[in-house]
Amino acid sequence: MTARQTLKLLRDHESRNILFVEPDGSWPIVWERARGVQVWDANGKKYLDLTAAFGVAAAGHANPNVVRAGQKQMAKLLHAMGDVHPHALKAQLARELSRITFERWTKNKTGKVIFSNSGFEAVESALKTVLLTTKKKGVIAFVGGYHGLGYGALNATHREHFRKPFHSQLRAFSHFGRFPWQKSDLKPLELSLQKIFRRKKIGAILVEPMQARGGINIPPPEFLPLLRKLCDKHGALLIFDEIYTGFGRTGKWFACEHSGVIPDLICLGKALTGGFPLSACVGRADVMDAAWPASTGEAIHTSTFLGHPVGCAMALAQISEIRKLKLPERSTELGKFLLAELVSIKNLKLKIKNSARGVGLMVGVELTLPNGKPATAAALTAIKKLLHRGYIFLPEGEHANVISFTPPLTISKTQIAQAVRALEKVLAE
Repeated sequence: MTARQTLKLLRDHESRNILFVEPDGSWPIVWERARGVQVWDANGKKYLDLTAAFGVAAAGHANPNVVRAGQKQMAKLLHAMGDVHPHALKAQLARELSRITFERWTKNKTGKVIFSNSGFEAVESALKTVLLTTKKKGVIAFVGGYHGLGYGALNATHREHFRKPFHSQLRAFSHFGRFPWQKSDLKPLELSLQKIFRRKKIGAILVEPMQARGGINIPPPEFLPLLRKLCDKHGALLIFDEIYTGFGRTGKWFACEHSGVIPDLICLGKALTGGFPLSACVGRADVMDAAWPASTGEAIHTSTFLGHPVGCAMALAQISEIRKLKLPERSTELGKFLLAELVSIKNLKLKIKNSARGVGLMVGVELTLPNGKPATAAALTAIKKLLHRGYIFLPEGEHANVISFTPPLTISKTQIAQAVRALEKVLAE
């Protein structure tokens, strides 16, 4: 099937709100296959992927060991019965997630897991845990935050583009604080959050330790400790949404480790399996046990594909690959190299201003006009030109004016340098 035929079928049979297609056919490409850091389209053209497919392919597209694990499991047990008749891999993965989170962060605490299929479901598992534990419905989230689009998670996702069409059905239990920038004074934020705690019944703070879709926003190191202090003071739970930042993306296994703050609940997905829809909410065992009653034969929160055996097999293999290849350490090294390379763009005398920021291999180049307004049109034009030159990028931020670098953590310095030079040439044009 040609790319044109594929796009016609989607236009005829998929909801028209899903896929954007340029009238001249210049966007999108139709993916045919992917391997490592490369993608090939339906016409056989090769691309360098600077997105890791929304951060999923941390250990590379179609990592051979992860693929083999999935294939082997598919031949043995393709589906099990979620909350009724379990399989061994679900138990093994739950133990592994406990080990790489709470057991690694503390000396005497373990974690317990609720599995689900996509990131927003992990967030909603956390929100349900909060209500069951604290009996308080209020949640503090942050401007620019993205936690998914299910009705529960949508309450805590800030961007009006996603929320406005559904306001009439949202319970509006979230209250938004300002997400701080790297050199922000946190005192005003602390006072505003204290005011919310005094006026509302707040059961949790939900936050991305570093915002990805919000525009690659990196807070000061004192930010997460402040949130931990406020939660402890007011009897609230601290939830970290590490669906994007987890598994080495920022140079640590989890972004919260940069500040040494331990959450009560952590939401994981994307790079967990390297390409299979599986997510997890991992909570401190005492918190989870206090929230969720022992099963009497009918779970109050479950799904058909809970803890899918193929996903569990791939997740165990993916975690093993991340550990074996030392991808968090690699992300740190390559992230420093990438930021150093981007200095060359900053030094260009361009009409469009640019500034780079990030940690590990989660880096953004923000484009602004001389008057300080977002250069959205320039960013989108650059991304489309780069696509035609063989580089896949995505825009981030509310105004889509941040060109993000979130490649597979297996990318090389040579490939990073090539991508930066390509971006430099496009912006110079």
